[in-house]
Amino acid sequence: MEYKQCIVVREDLKLSAGKLAVQVAHAAIMSLERTDRDMAERWKREGQKKVVLRVKDAEALHRLKYEADRLAIPAAIVVDAGLTEIPPGTVTCLGLGPASQSDLDRVTGRLSLY
Repeated sequence: MEYKQCIVVREDLKLSAGKLAVQVAHAAIMSLERTDRDMAERWKREGQKKVVLRVKDAEALHRLKYEADRLAIPAAIVVDAGLTEIPPGTVTCLGLGPASQSDLDRVTGRLSLY
């Protein structure tokens, strides 16, 4: 079975490249921490595949989180502290998985790459 991790970023925030990279890193770590240890180990052995995807806004991000929760896919919403580019409490991205590629595709399969 193939495993992956998906990071979904809000495109309406227009984050700088550096800010985007940090938010994606937060999401990757936060969702990994919510993943079953055996699943995480299988994902690591396969090379830690991950993709970064985009959604229009916070509402779309929350819909994906709801769907992931419904399917028991590990998920983590990143909320920014507001120390640099955006106001405190801004939801920036969503980390999903690692989980099976087929499960994640049920939630993110229609999204575009960032």
